[in-house]
Amino acid sequence: MTHEIARDWARLDEVVMHYRHAGSGDPVVLLHGWPQSSHEWRHVMPLLAPHHRVIAPDLRGLGDTSRPLEGYDSRTIAGDVADLLATHLSVDRFHLVGHDWGGPVAFALACLRPESVRTLTIVDVTIPGIGPDISQGGRRWHHAFHMTPDLPERLVAGRERDYLAWFYRAFSWQPGAITDADVDEYVRTYSQPGAMRAGFAYYRNIPRNAADNRVLLDSGFRLRMPVLAVGGARTEARGRAGEPELSLREIAADVRGFVVPDSGHFVPEEQPRMLADALVQFFAGR
Repeated sequence: MTHEIARDWARLDEVVMHYRHAGSGDPVVLLHGWPQSSHEWRHVMPLLAPHHRVIAPDLRGLGDTSRPLEGYDSRTIAGDVADLLATHLSVDRFHLVGHDWGGPVAFALACLRPESVRTLTIVDVTIPGIGPDISQGGRRWHHAFHMTPDLPERLVAGRERDYLAWFYRAFSWQPGAITDADVDEYVRTYSQPGAMRAGFAYYRNIPRNAADNRVLLDSGFRLRMPVLAVGGARTEARGRAGEPELSLREIAADVRGFVVPDSGHFVPEEQPRMLADALVQFFAGR
């Protein structure tokens, strides 16, 4: 049986949110990263859909979701996702998965609505301000570049494909995991007016996110739902290996780690079957 991926839009308080969905059963919410969109889950969604109702939104400012000028801290973006699920889709309990920037947003949503999140999975990212440095002490050079006011927009304008394609190559261990057609799809959305600015705004909010998260950590707050922390094993392709687990252990009570072999940073596209199998097993009985 095939499980086709459908596309829809929801008019929320602050954004018009595009989302993909497939399957039926216990809901699973998949949050993408940068420089991607919900398209990054194209291989994982059909593998989860026989078991679950799968929902993959485009986050604020990215993909085919609208691009407000403000509101790119993780808490505000998590509020968009909460609004989509509760008011538009009538989903009150769900498994939550976030990759790259989707990870800090998923973390913020789990803190905002812990009673709604059955399990939390964070894929190849650390939580800003908690555990290993999200910017790896400058090794992720683009963080500082993206945080620089105005300059990245000026330098990248008209060169979106050249700029983004470098990341798809350099951060992947598996050649061809992100095809030319996939690059076309990503560039289609990131070439739209305001899209690169919105993406850079995620990075410009790192200090705010880190400060918010440290206050939360220092307050004694801890996540109680089961947490799966996933990292790509190939650090030479910017996989984070065991760093996500180290980060989540600082603030979650029930954490297990999974380092995905032969994957760089783009785990959902490089090793979709391995990730989907781990997720189905992790969700079972929870």
